[in-house]
Amino acid sequence: MSEREPFSGVTSAVVPIDRNDIDTDQIIPARFLKTVNRAGLGDQLFNDWRYLADGSPDPAFVLNRPEMAGRAVLLAGDNFGCGSSREHAPWALRAWGIRAVISSSFADIFRNNALKNGLLPIAVSPDQLRSLFAMVAADPAATVTADLEAQELRLPDGEVIGFEVDAFARRMILDGTDELGYLLSLEPQIAAYEAAHPARVSTLA
Repeated sequence: MSEREPFSGVTSAVVPIDRNDIDTDQIIPARFLKTVNRAGLGDQLFNDWRYLADGSPDPAFVLNRPEMAGRAVLLAGDNFGCGSSREHAPWALRAWGIRAVISSSFADIFRNNALKNGLLPIAVSPDQLRSLFAMVAADPAATVTADLEAQELRLPDGEVIGFEVDAFARRMILDGTDELGYLLSLEPQIAAYEAAHPARVSTLA
């Protein structure tokens, strides 16, 4: 069972990356997939964009700006998380500190991997996405609230954008558990059912 804290939402300024079709190899390059340990993956997030050829941070890349430290919402272009199905992509985003990603669409496998790892993918319309990028351009410190309980994205001007999340995945994130944890929580009901329905055929005969 995954060890996670219950998560109901986050209020944060955003990390804007205004690029479409950001694939999982850009999020976490394939050479970092040998590990099954999530520790340190935040250092490899967007590695090939983030570092120069000599290994030093590229000051032009958004994650390397000092004011981005501690931000927990990523604002990205359309079709985020396309490409291969690597689970390391949401691992790396979580390891850096991202708890929610806003885009106008997500690759299905990335969305599912994100939800299973407590990362909230928020899909908005293309017009709403453009407005959000314009908002951040006008005020880079603008904060948004991603409320998973209410399924709302709340903006500084009071605008509220509703978003959809798979109901079961939402429950898992709110409870801070996963599918295995959910099944284990049903042990009393399972035991009661088995006690009330004894086996009709002996499996020992």
